[in-house]
Amino acid sequence: MGQEIERKFLVDAARLGELAGGEVMRQGYIDTRSLATVRARIAGERGWLTLKGGNRGGVRSEFEYEIPVEDARQIIDELCRHPVIAKTRYRREYRGYTWEIDVFEEDNAGLIVAEVELGDVTEDPPLPDWVTGEVTSDPRYYNSQLALRPFRQWPPSDR
Repeated sequence: MGQEIERKFLVDAARLGELAGGEVMRQGYIDTRSLATVRARIAGERGWLTLKGGNRGGVRSEFEYEIPVEDARQIIDELCRHPVIAKTRYRREYRGYTWEIDVFEEDNAGLIVAEVELGDVTEDPPLPDWVTGEVTSDPRYYNSQLALRPFRQWPPSDR
């Protein structure tokens, strides 16, 4: 069974420094009535279909399949709710861990989130100084929820 173990953090852009070599992503979510999320994603010139189970403290089942990019475009345009998620993903190594830094655009502009994937739920990676508060268990920061209630719609007190 596929499984994803990750922690998610907010990022202080002022401490982050320059980012280079990012991959532009566009992803949409198909409406489901369960804990599962179904996502179509375009990353660069590749397409992906991903199914994820409910989040249990940073752990959830995950099944990801590469699909033709044109199929991903059609799924996003025709089957996914809108707005879709637009972001650029950067990768940065820090003390043996690869951090994925997502700089959101369009309806979620102003939000920067960093995720680190772990091999075990008990792992406690060292945190870079540009990481601020942890939001692993805060569903507002799930991409599927940002598609429903974009960051720009949040009142300043919720940011």
